[in-house]
Amino acid sequence: MAATQELTRNLIEWRNGNEAAIEKILPIVYNELRRTARRTLRRESSEISIQTMELINEAYLKLVDQRESDWQNRAHFFAVAARVMRNLLVDRARSRQYAKRGGGAKRVSADEIMIASPEKAVNVIDLHEALTTLAELDERKSRIVELRYFAGLTVEETAEVIGISSNRQTT
Repeated sequence: MAATQELTRNLIEWRNGNEAAIEKILPIVYNELRRTARRTLRRESSEISIQTMELINEAYLKLVDQRESDWQNRAHFFAVAARVMRNLLVDRARSRQYAKRGGGAKRVSADEIMIASPEKAVNVIDLHEALTTLAELDERKSRIVELRYFAGLTVEETAEVIGISSNRQTT
């Protein structure tokens, strides 16, 4: 509870211009960012070549760039972090797909190709497109899936971020 309050206080201080507050944020959020990154990477296709630390670092740099965000609390921070990680993975997957389709690639003969087809866990682009489609139908449900699946938030934390009661059923 104290760490949650400390994080919220530091996020607000940082947003209000206290540069020293950002230095206090990383030690508080690091373990949770690592868990979120590991959880996210476990669910993704093995074709995405990014290590947990690299994903954490890239996500953290993007989060630091969002200084103007109206950070509400810890749950909101991690919800945004999960979205940032998802977008980083989608960008990498799209880039990889572009490369697979010959983007700047050198032509080789069929004899030079070794075919290997690893089984995919989750196609991050397909998942992203499914969530985008769901958002067009029902923004709240899409947000709930994102917060629960990517951020790993509890029902209560998800309800807090969305601004609804955790006892309320969404149908």
